Amino acid sequence: MQKSIFQKYFTVFAALLICVMMILGGVLMAFAANYFRNERYQLLSENAGRAAEVILRDYRRNDDGTVSVSVVTPTFSVLAQAIDADFFFVHTNGRCELCTEQQPCVHMSYTVPEEILSAAQSGVFRETGKLGGIYQAAHYTVGMPVTENGSVLGYVFASTDTRALTNFLGSLSRMFLLSAILVLLIAFVVLYFVTLRLVRPLRDMSVAAHRFGEGDFSVRLQIADNDEIGQLARSLNRMAESLAVLEQTHHSFTSNVSHELRTPMTSIAGFIDGILDGTIPPQEHKKYLRIVSDEVRRLSRLVRSMLDLSRLEAGELQIKPTVFNAVEVICQTVFSFEKRIEEKGITMTGLDHEPVMVKADQDLIHQVLYNLMENAVKFTNENGEISVSFGADGNRTRIAVRNTGAGLSRDEVAQVFNRFYKADRSRGQDTSGAGLGLYIARSIVRLHGGEIRVVSEEGKYTEFSFTLPTEKNTRRYRDGGEQQA
Repeated sequence: MQKSIFQKYFTVFAALLICVMMILGGVLMAFAANYFRNERYQLLSENAGRAAEVILRDYRRNDDGTVSVSVVTPTFSVLAQAIDADFFFVHTNGRCELCTEQQPCVHMSYTVPEEILSAAQSGVFRETGKLGGIYQAAHYTVGMPVTENGSVLGYVFASTDTRALTNFLGSLSRMFLLSAILVLLIAFVVLYFVTLRLVRPLRDMSVAAHRFGEGDFSVRLQIADNDEIGQLARSLNRMAESLAVLEQTHHSFTSNVSHELRTPMTSIAGFIDGILDGTIPPQEHKKYLRIVSDEVRRLSRLVRSMLDLSRLEAGELQIKPTVFNAVEVICQTVFSFEKRIEEKGITMTGLDHEPVMVKADQDLIHQVLYNLMENAVKFTNENGEISVSFGADGNRTRIAVRNTGAGLSRDEVAQVFNRFYKADRSRGQDTSGAGLGLYIARSIVRLHGGEIRVVSEEGKYTEFSFTLPTEKNTRRYRDGGEQQA
């Protein structure tokens, strides 16, 4: 069964907590055992030293050079009871002479091995073991020599059972286990809610992404934090907004293109059928064939715009800069609209300007000027005016096309360069086309490193202006051409 991200996070962190507690418990037991062992050795050493002093004092009081068992034993017993240990004194040959375990001492029948005595003679002897077989279970044992004038009189040993360590560690482990269980329970509860809070936004994002995949871009994620997850949610919201706009634009584009294609094709088919079936008399053929020709050109422009848009978006459009006179190119563009200009009685100004030399792709700039001029002629009022002006904008040349007319609203100015955007049809102007001309114009100008702007005042005028590199101040374009420095 596939695990959810919540289960994965919770399992990993829970396992990590358990491992940490086990490691802490192991380290605690190791340090506690080592501390207990050192403490016991220290206690045995101190009391073994006191026992050795008692033996030595008794030896010095006796003139016969012996140790009085009856005198020394009570002191040994007190020391043994004080630290819960066995004390015994052995001769230099290893035979036990007195002990505190019981009387008569059971160790009297045992002999401490020579290697232990040698180790004790060189200093304080420590061992965790059975002391050469004297004990049946492991004991902590400390031994030291009793010397007088450099002569060893015997050896004092103090031993205690290692079960005390076992009991100590058992008590400590039980305390640690209870504490660890309590801490883990609290940690698991906190971890559960923290993981749930961490995972919930991811679940919401998964649901939102699924809705996006189904084409529903109305879903928006709630952003509570500004961390990485919050930034991801914000990015998804922006993506949804962009996709919604793109979806709406595509619907609008499909509707516009369908309309623009259907209208001329219907006209073409109707006129041709009329000519073929004789509905249109022969003397009218030339008139209607001219209309068919205009509609075919209209279809051609639409298809060309769509192809240009496809090349722009695919990054296939490369510029080939040359030096040319921008005024001459504008005049050529105006001649393309001479008939429509005359029909509307439009006055053209600014075409008698002195040559303005720029360095750009002449064919692409001609397309920009064509789109701007077509837009100006289309929306200029009857007997209105279109003016062309030139100016310097820093190290660049600015070209502006202004036309009188209804102008654009503030909302239209903000959207006029969007793909497939068309001005409000309620203005009663010629709004044919698919709304691609200005978008393509902006894309071409940006390929040249320039910028295109629009300024408009409703009921008065609209002005489009763009910048190009000047001929005398250029540098290499990124795509292999040249660009203004």
